[in-house]
Amino acid sequence: MFSNASNFVHGVDNAFLFILGVSLFFLVALTALMIYFVIRYSRKRHPHAVQIKDNTALEITWITIPMILVLIMFYMGWEGFLPMRQAPKDAMRVVAIGKMWKWEFQYPGNKFADTLLLPINKPVKIDLFSPDVLHGFSVPSFRIKEDVVPGKNNYSWFIPGEIGEYDLFCTVYCGVSHSYMHGIIKIVKQEDYDKWIAAIPVRKALPSNNGFKVLEKNGCVACHSIDGSKSVGPTFKGIYGTSVDVTIDGKPQKVTVDDKYIKSSIYDPNKEVVTGYVPGMMKSYKDIIKENEVKEISDYLKTLK
Repeated sequence: MFSNASNFVHGVDNAFLFILGVSLFFLVALTALMIYFVIRYSRKRHPHAVQIKDNTALEITWITIPMILVLIMFYMGWEGFLPMRQAPKDAMRVVAIGKMWKWEFQYPGNKFADTLLLPINKPVKIDLFSPDVLHGFSVPSFRIKEDVVPGKNNYSWFIPGEIGEYDLFCTVYCGVSHSYMHGIIKIVKQEDYDKWIAAIPVRKALPSNNGFKVLEKNGCVACHSIDGSKSVGPTFKGIYGTSVDVTIDGKPQKVTVDDKYIKSSIYDPNKEVVTGYVPGMMKSYKDIIKENEVKEISDYLKTLK
């Protein structure tokens, strides 16, 4: 029996079941035919090979039937896919931010949450954004999957039809903690959504600073917070001028976070890894961030007391 989790379930499942049915039919039919020919035309029964003349009608049949079946599969797949790219103009807008290695969602009014909570029976368009690497936005229960590509505008949309919780996965290998990039979509009544969204505080506007703009442009704030909260990498808040424990060539040491250390961390991030963080998570930005931009980053970090 079909689920009503989203408006795309029926179209996708119809195409899947048709293809599955055709595949199973030919699997059984061809296997049975193969066994029949092995027995019917074995060497014991026919010790001498006989030339068999071609059969035009048979050849036309086995070309025509598969062609018709493939065209039906294409039509059913296209009929299920086309509505996925035709989001209603009045759909509710939410931004899904996929970053190493978690999902974050931006709601209207500059409100953010780690959970995608939506009202039932209301179309929603999910704008997909990645500040770092390639991710995949996939909700199997809704039969949707879209790539989240840095620098590319993409989206997904659906109409949730059943109240409940649904799994959200990243379906593209995006680094060492890819398997932990799991999210939850909660579908609730409209009044419950209104109460929930009203309780979320509005996030303050990010500071206007050249150094911060460099960090934001290169996706650094996706892994390093500026407010002291824990993230994939060490927080930027209050780090400048402090001593941190690092591992250099497998040996623990203490270093001072100064202009030299910041430059080294940007250009050779795995040379001095802060204790408690996994090496290899950050790529080198030597050919991406210029030296004058590194200086701007250092000047900005000095302000985060």
